[in-house]
Amino acid sequence: MNIKGLQKTTLLDFPGKVACTVFTGGCNFRCPFCHNASLVTHQEDAPVFSEKEVLSYIEKRKNILDGVCITGGEPLLQTDIEAFCQSVHNFGLLVKLDTNGALSERLNRILEKKLVDYVAMDIKNSKEEYARTCGLPSFPSGVEDSVERLLHADIPYEFRTTVVREFHTEESIEALVKWIKGAKQYFLQGFTDSGDLIAEGLSAYSAEEMNTLLSVARRYIPHTELRGI
Repeated sequence: MNIKGLQKTTLLDFPGKVACTVFTGGCNFRCPFCHNASLVTHQEDAPVFSEKEVLSYIEKRKNILDGVCITGGEPLLQTDIEAFCQSVHNFGLLVKLDTNGALSERLNRILEKKLVDYVAMDIKNSKEEYARTCGLPSFPSGVEDSVERLLHADIPYEFRTTVVREFHTEESIEALVKWIKGAKQYFLQGFTDSGDLIAEGLSAYSAEEMNTLLSVARRYIPHTELRGI
């Protein structure tokens, strides 16, 4: 595993759990509003954590932690992620995976092997606006497969969208939620400039505007909430 960061304790990243968060380097998307640009465009500048070191820490904390959140970057780029997840399970801990869903075959294999206990998938925008929103020349086809797989998953999952004024509109959010209608949980996340973005000149919607988008989303997905507002 190409591990570039470790948050030793979090009460936020894994819903309802005390967890640590492992950050992997590298991503197949180039979302302009990515708040972890140092893990995407210039990861060589980020520190390196050995897998042995991280697993040793997790093992020592296994009686305090409930689980481990694996995020990025895009964790499914890691060819040895299955072995890492199995190691965490061997400690008696749960695994949460954050993913953009583009590597659908790898996601499906991990789900089939029951190597994760919770999946959070970023849904960037409506299909029509997807490529522009994630900085790609065309729509990543694996995303549709991952959406369909999670909609029928037998483990907890969530879809989530970071809302940026320059990329999202009321119309695009409505098209998006129509696409993932039936989702168990959906979150509209407020955009915050972390100071480590891929692009500049981006802005957030106001709390009032986010509540308007929330009303739109709830027409199709009743279990929609705001996050970070």
